[in-house]
Amino acid sequence: MLKIRLRRMGAKKSPFYRIVVADSRAPRNGAFVEEIGYYNPLTDPAELKVDNDRACYWVKSGAQPTDTVRALLKKSGALQ
Repeated sequence: MLKIRLRRMGAKKSPFYRIVVADSRAPRNGAFVEEIGYYNPLTDPAELKVDNDRACYWVKSGAQPTDTVRALLKKSGALQ
Protein backbone atom coordinates (compact mmCIF):
# COMPACT_ATOMS: atom_id res chain seq x y z
CA MET A 1 0.00 0.00 0.00
CA LEU A 2 1.25 3.49 -0.83
CA LYS A 3 1.29 6.21 1.80
CA ILE A 4 1.72 9.96 1.47
CA ARG A 5 3.90 10.90 4.43
CA LEU A 6 6.58 13.21 5.77
CA ARG A 7 10.27 12.47 5.30
CA ARG A 8 12.40 14.24 7.91
CA MET A 9 15.35 16.25 6.65
CA GLY A 10 17.46 18.99 8.18
CA ALA A 11 19.87 19.09 11.08
CA LYS A 12 19.38 18.05 14.67
CA LYS A 13 16.68 20.18 16.35
CA SER A 14 15.90 22.02 13.10
CA PRO A 15 13.46 19.80 11.21
CA PHE A 16 12.50 20.22 7.59
CA TYR A 17 10.08 17.79 5.97
CA ARG A 18 9.54 16.60 2.42
CA ILE A 19 6.11 15.26 1.51
CA VAL A 20 6.64 11.98 -0.34
CA VAL A 21 4.69 9.04 -1.72
CA ALA A 22 6.25 5.84 -0.38
CA ASP A 23 5.46 2.19 0.20
CA SER A 24 4.08 1.72 3.73
CA ARG A 25 6.75 -0.92 4.46
CA ALA A 26 9.68 1.39 3.61
CA PRO A 27 11.52 3.18 6.45
CA ARG A 28 10.67 6.82 7.20
CA ASN A 29 13.72 8.17 5.36
CA GLY A 30 14.07 5.23 2.98
CA ALA A 31 13.01 4.67 -0.60
CA PHE A 32 10.11 6.66 -1.99
CA VAL A 33 8.16 6.81 -5.26
CA GLU A 34 7.79 10.58 -5.74
CA GLU A 35 8.37 13.82 -3.86
CA ILE A 36 5.30 16.08 -4.08
CA GLY A 37 6.20 18.97 -1.79
CA TYR A 38 7.86 20.21 1.37
CA TYR A 39 6.96 21.64 4.79
CA ASN A 40 9.12 23.89 6.97
CA PRO A 41 7.56 24.36 10.43
CA LEU A 42 10.34 26.64 11.74
CA THR A 43 9.52 29.71 9.66
CA ASP A 44 6.84 32.10 10.84
CA PRO A 45 4.33 31.39 9.34
CA ALA A 46 5.17 27.78 8.49
CA GLU A 47 6.20 27.34 4.86
CA LEU A 48 4.25 24.77 2.86
CA LYS A 49 4.53 23.96 -0.84
CA VAL A 50 2.60 21.09 -2.41
CA ASP A 51 2.09 20.06 -6.03
CA ASN A 52 -1.70 19.83 -5.74
CA ASP A 53 -2.16 18.08 -9.10
CA ARG A 54 0.19 15.25 -8.16
CA ALA A 55 -1.28 14.99 -4.65
CA CYS A 56 -4.79 14.61 -6.09
CA TYR A 57 -3.50 12.05 -8.60
CA TRP A 58 -1.94 9.90 -5.86
CA VAL A 59 -5.00 10.12 -3.60
CA LYS A 60 -7.24 9.06 -6.50
CA SER A 61 -4.80 6.23 -7.25
CA GLY A 62 -5.29 4.86 -3.75
CA ALA A 63 -2.42 6.35 -1.75
CA GLN A 64 -3.41 6.98 1.88
CA PRO A 65 -2.14 10.23 3.47
CA THR A 66 -1.10 10.10 7.11
CA ASP A 67 -3.09 12.25 9.56
CA THR A 68 -0.50 15.05 9.57
CA VAL A 69 -0.17 15.06 5.78
CA ARG A 70 -3.96 15.02 5.40
CA ALA A 71 -4.15 18.23 7.47
CA LEU A 72 -1.36 19.81 5.39
CA LEU A 73 -3.05 18.84 2.12
CA LYS A 74 -6.31 20.39 3.31
CA LYS A 75 -4.43 23.56 4.22
CA SER A 76 -2.82 23.74 0.76
CA GLY A 77 -6.15 23.09 -1.00
CA ALA A 78 -5.29 19.68 -2.50
CA LEU A 79 -8.09 18.02 -0.49
CA GLN A 80 -11.49 19.47 0.28
